[in-house]
Amino acid sequence: MESYDDNWTETQRALYDECYRAGGEWAEDPDTPSDDVQHVINLAEADDDAFTDAEIDYPPLVDAVTQVTGVNVTSVPARHDDPGFRGFVDGVRDGVDDDVFGL
Repeated sequence: MESYDDNWTETQRALYDECYRAGGEWAEDPDTPSDDVQHVINLAEADDDAFTDAEIDYPPLVDAVTQVTGVNVTSVPARHDDPGFRGFVDGVRDGVDDDVFGL
């Protein structure tokens, strides 16, 4: 289910929406390895404290943010308050069936 932070701007909400869509499409692609989907689901479920201000260079996430923003990024903040990160991981989590990966 799509969810925004209350303080996000319209631009941030649009980034979330597009990354959410990209994450769902990536998760539903039959060529996407199930281990990769599980990795992203684990990121979605992780507490932000586990990341300690980390940047993620996971290619599908970076590609989605790059495509959506039109800016070549090399990493994305690993925080659930970042619309690119949260949109992608929410999209992946919601893009798989509830009985997949123990959800």
